[in-house]
Amino acid sequence: MSPSAAFDSSILGMISHVTGFALVILLLLGVFSVFSWTIILRKWLTFRQIARRNRSFVALFRKSSRLSEIGNACDLYRGTPLSGIFSAGYQELNAQIQTLNPKNPDHPVLSDRNIVGIQRALQRASAAELSVLEKSMSWLATTGSVTPFIGLLGTVMGIISAFQGLGFEKTASIQAVAPGISEALIATALGLFAAIPAVIAYNQFISRMKSIATEMDDFSSEFLNLVERSFS
Repeated sequence: MSPSAAFDSSILGMISHVTGFALVILLLLGVFSVFSWTIILRKWLTFRQIARRNRSFVALFRKSSRLSEIGNACDLYRGTPLSGIFSAGYQELNAQIQTLNPKNPDHPVLSDRNIVGIQRALQRASAAELSVLEKSMSWLATTGSVTPFIGLLGTVMGIISAFQGLGFEKTASIQAVAPGISEALIATALGLFAAIPAVIAYNQFISRMKSIATEMDDFSSEFLNLVERSFS
């Protein structure tokens, strides 16, 4: 048996012998870790899909000559932030046009007040899309900040238990407390194992969300520019 295999076996063996309060700590850390990895994988796939579909939607928006064509294609890009923003802006544009009584129905002219209304609709849609992207991010932040302390609590309680057990021994030696301390330190290791990926993923996803927010702002500005050119 290789040394690494022996080490892995000893770690698993110590975990299998943990009982009482330490077992509760390890199970709690396991729950945090499983949920965090589930969120990490789901968010990674979501952001990857959003990046690809946003590029496709922007290309469609720029090459289409009519807003109605883009509106009809929004169903194909459902779940993409830019398509959601466009839908909100397009609906508000139609609502603003319906409130007008233009002299030339084929070419209605929007006032500054109408443009401001469309801009507010775009801002509300952007905020709503960001709220969707932020879902479950708080769990990653909580995992990254809390699990090291939960692991430390398990370690402290395990060391206390090991030294209490030492009081019942006739002879005091490092061999007597080493197994208990080793088992206690597993809690710290598992706490870091849960926290480190959560912190890394949280920072990466926050960066991606800032990038997407910038894309949404740029798209909103481009949409407003198009509306002002077409209805002024």
